[in-house]
Amino acid sequence: MNPQDRNARLWNLAQNRAQFKVQLLLYVLVSAVLWAVWYFTGHRMHGQQVPWPAWIMLFWGLGLAIKGFASYGLLGTDSWSEREYQQLLREREAGQR
Repeated sequence: MNPQDRNARLWNLAQNRAQFKVQLLLYVLVSAVLWAVWYFTGHRMHGQQVPWPAWIMLFWGLGLAIKGFASYGLLGTDSWSEREYQQLLREREAGQR
């Protein structure tokens, strides 16, 4: 498919979703390595309540969740605007019947 034939909005959305999937895979792999390092280096907490890899996973995971919501249209005014527009079209069609 030629780049000229692509819908620019859909192509951008597809790229965002692909990037999210790559970042999610990286998150899982790096998290596994961090937990392995924590475990094999003597996972004593030294008075800490939460192991250190959990903090990294928490904050990185929050950022990743926001990226996922944005990539799949669950966050952002564009998706809300599109939903409202579609709702108005359905209401208009129902009123014309």
